[in-house]
Amino acid sequence: MHDAAYYIQLLLSGVTVGSLYALIAIGYTMVYGILRLINFAHGDIFMMAGFFMVYISASCSLAVSIPLVLLLTVILGVVIERAAYKPLRTAPRMSVMISAIGVSYLLQNLANYITGGIARAYPDIPFLTQVMSVGGLSVKRITIVTPILTIALVVVLVILIQKTKVGMAMRAVSRDFETSQLMGIKINSVISMTFVIGSFLAGVASILYFANYGQVSPMIGAMPGLKAFVAAVFGGIGSIPGAVIGAFIIGICESFIKANETIAVFSNAFTFALLIVILLCKPNGLFGEKLTEKV
Repeated sequence: MHDAAYYIQLLLSGVTVGSLYALIAIGYTMVYGILRLINFAHGDIFMMAGFFMVYISASCSLAVSIPLVLLLTVILGVVIERAAYKPLRTAPRMSVMISAIGVSYLLQNLANYITGGIARAYPDIPFLTQVMSVGGLSVKRITIVTPILTIALVVVLVILIQKTKVGMAMRAVSRDFETSQLMGIKINSVISMTFVIGSFLAGVASILYFANYGQVSPMIGAMPGLKAFVAAVFGGIGSIPGAVIGAFIIGICESFIKANETIAVFSNAFTFALLIVILLCKPNGLFGEKLTEKV
């Protein structure tokens, strides 16, 4: 029989993992809210951000590496949008989806070619990996920092969407793409900003995730990307609060499942099963398909 400290530690671990899924899920849900596109390459952008840090930190300090990694991740997201999605703006959705899957495989194989398929050690970030004592529990600082940083970023994002002109444009495009274009909104700029925000959050998630995990491999973005996608669907893809809540629920459930050695092997199967149940029983998720409130 485990004591209360054990379950508190599992809960903290679940909240931390859920926070990382939330940062990735926001990218999925914002792109879908505006373009009605599932950006299957998003998990691989997260993976590429990890490799950016591995190679940049080899010759630069962390103070330089971290901002540079975030900048390169944002640039990668925008380049993907301009090269793979913008030319297909008026094409059938199936064509855009195939393009997204193609970009995902391209990034995976590019990383595989560069690294030879070998996992690379992620640089140590002492501020995040230092162990600290909280109420008699020994936890890494990253366990405390991750949920706080995630909530802060989500609050800033919601304020940006609700209170700024860029946010108003995003809400308008989400509501009616064609009418927004006729009203003079620069659609391409709005879509690029969406990819900037999503890629930036994926870059932040990669730093937190790999600092805790310790290594990066070419295929490592697939499973966190899938779980973040399930979180977005669970909360109602297109709803930012829904994506965050869905991510926290999945992270906590996963933490408690993995703690049980008998059923830990089914932790990934749980994610797939949850996705199927959601799509069958409540296709629009808990909060429906809506990026924001009405303009």
